[in-house]
Amino acid sequence: MTMSIYLAVDKPSKEEAEKILDIFEGERIPVKIGMELFFREGATFIESLVEKGYPVFLDVKCHDIPVTIYRTMKNLAKLGVEMVNVHAAGGSDMMRAALEGLEAGAGTGKARPKLIAVTQLTSTSECQMNEEQGIEGQVLDSVIRYANLAHIAGLDGVVCSALECEAIRKVVSKDFLLVTPGIRFKDSESHDQKRIVTPFEAKKVGASHIVVGRPITKAANPLAAYKKIQRDWEAVFDECQS
Repeated sequence: MTMSIYLAVDKPSKEEAEKILDIFEGERIPVKIGMELFFREGATFIESLVEKGYPVFLDVKCHDIPVTIYRTMKNLAKLGVEMVNVHAAGGSDMMRAALEGLEAGAGTGKARPKLIAVTQLTSTSECQMNEEQGIEGQVLDSVIRYANLAHIAGLDGVVCSALECEAIRKVVSKDFLLVTPGIRFKDSESHDQKRIVTPFEAKKVGASHIVVGRPITKAANPLAAYKKIQRDWEAVFDECQS
């Protein structure tokens, strides 16, 4: 896969998305495209990004019956995205169907997109999980259970908070992807994220990829903010080598 920092381009239209990407002076940085933009602009926009050389994480969090997920993933694989996700709450049969759909859609001899599963959203608090989802225990317990289920189902990784990475690493293989949103600097607002960490902290605890949106896109200088994220992420490697 590409470098480990995905820019979350959570904009309502392709014009606004392209305006953000133009700031990066032609650099084909990895991007995360979510439901808001995908549902408005559709597959054509995703294909245009792929054709231009952008590695795309299509963050549509699919959750449905296995046959529907199979057909959906078969279509999404044809877009050429690097990674896509489903909800682990859909169960192991659904996740295996998603894998089969991606493989069928990618075609013979071609690598399928990576498939990761959402565990618990980083906006979910323990109180919400207990009272609204009806799941007892701590958020971490639920995340580990979902991560292990995804691992057994053959998925490539999960979406989780960096706060849960160390615990997940104890029950999955070392090449299992841990993709972590909720990335902020110490002086940033948390917005609707509840479980957040800095890029440096995320890498140090075992995250393989991070997704960063508003700290970059809402910054006075998005390019400078992105490079600051890179420096903070890469500082872990420098620390390990010193």
